[in-house]
Amino acid sequence: MEPNKIEKIAIIDFGSQFTQLVARKIRELGVYSDIINSKNIRKIFNNKSIKGVILSGGPLSATKRKSLKLDKSIINLKVPILGICYGHQILAKKFGGKIKNSKYREFGKAIVMSKNKSILTKNFFNNGKNVVWMSHQDVVQKLPLDFKPIGSTSNSKFAIIANEKLKYYGVQFHPEVSHTANGKILIKNFLFNICKITKNWSTKNQKKIFIQDIKKIVKKDKVICALSGGVDSSVVALLLKKAIGNNLTCIFVNTGFLRQNEETEVLKIFKHKLKFKLLYINASKLFLNKIKNTQNPEKKRKIIGNLFIKIFEKYAKKLKNAKFLAQGTLYPDLIESKSVTGSSTSKIKSHHNVGGLPKTMNFNLIEPLKFLFKDEVRKLGAELSLPKEILLRHPFPGPGLAIRIPGNITKEKISILKKADFIFIDELKKENLYNKIWQAYAALLPVKTVGVMGDSRTYEFICLLRAVTSLDGMTADFFHFENNFLQKVSNRIVNSVKGINRVVLDVSSKPPSTIELE
Repeated sequence: MEPNKIEKIAIIDFGSQFTQLVARKIRELGVYSDIINSKNIRKIFNNKSIKGVILSGGPLSATKRKSLKLDKSIINLKVPILGICYGHQILAKKFGGKIKNSKYREFGKAIVMSKNKSILTKNFFNNGKNVVWMSHQDVVQKLPLDFKPIGSTSNSKFAIIANEKLKYYGVQFHPEVSHTANGKILIKNFLFNICKITKNWSTKNQKKIFIQDIKKIVKKDKVICALSGGVDSSVVALLLKKAIGNNLTCIFVNTGFLRQNEETEVLKIFKHKLKFKLLYINASKLFLNKIKNTQNPEKKRKIIGNLFIKIFEKYAKKLKNAKFLAQGTLYPDLIESKSVTGSSTSKIKSHHNVGGLPKTMNFNLIEPLKFLFKDEVRKLGAELSLPKEILLRHPFPGPGLAIRIPGNITKEKISILKKADFIFIDELKKENLYNKIWQAYAALLPVKTVGVMGDSRTYEFICLLRAVTSLDGMTADFFHFENNFLQKVSNRIVNSVKGINRVVLDVSSKPPSTIELE
């Protein structure tokens, strides 16, 4: 449900995992942005609502023949262009510059030095320099005609370039990530000082647009909403209820991979407190039987995604053939599940509600949030008066605990993990840490180690604790706990949960790691 007529920035996606961060930053500044696959770039050529174009980064090398090209017709749009990383390189290449594969790679923080003034970098530099986040090996070796250098690093002579006349700009670094100081200022300069676009995006107009669009699409038909109890599906359910009322039926499926007491809490809030028409299905035996011998995480997600659809189709018949299936798909789900380049380098995992869905279904999908990020969904949920116990919940994957138990899954392992995870979350809440963390969970590793309890030898599983801070889930840093807290949690888990004799802490960030294990 994309707004069609409001002014927007078109983001051409060349396969970067950070493309959606660009969109998010733009929306934070009050402007709508639309992500477009680089292979479909021609769809924007006659769109008069586009006031600027951003070329994303990507996993391919601009020096290779198989690299994704920049459609030369893009210049006919006559709007400002900003190239980021790979986008920076192909923009320079398109206008006659030269790209080379550098001997030295830049991954992580770098210092960019100011060379010339530009409207793009107004208030960006501090004392002529700035910390930026790099992720590249190719560099612009020679500038195109009529472009000038604005900034450089020790490895990238042309780290910022500009053609002020045409309003074409390129940056080798990623201004969209939080590790780039003043990155938001640079994007702001591009939007308002160069593209001259007006602010047009807020939570309130999102709500109105979504409700109107749902009414237009659904009309008098019936809709099934896949409700998990998480913030995404809950916001979708509230939007649908406001739009179509009694023509909505929510289905809550207990896969057996839920957290401890989760089914009870979800039923209490949605059926009794919010008065939703809700169908509860306990399919835990079915899901466990289908997945118990599956170790590959991609297969796990696809099995779970297919089972969800089969269950929804079965019960749709009992609801006089509901035509639509609504789900809480977000932008991160779409981007991580689909490769822009066609290679495995830009596909991270198949989300059960995207890449895990069967190719054919007896439903038309309704995904009102598929152009939004998690923080935007929370703001929308607050606007819809979603109860805080749901609104502030940490993200929980659709496949649930199934992807927090690497390897084979058994009923025993699920039981062990539920208890450990409950203890971890309970202690976070007791210490008022829960709302300071983006996502936290316990996982059960497929490894057993020797321990000693009393005078007896134990041989039990390792419990991994994971807690991260993030703004959007696309980048994340591990949360720094006090040692006393970790000791308390570890002791409680080992002493209370039979089957675990060792607790470890995951101190990796994203990237290079992902937040979930699988």
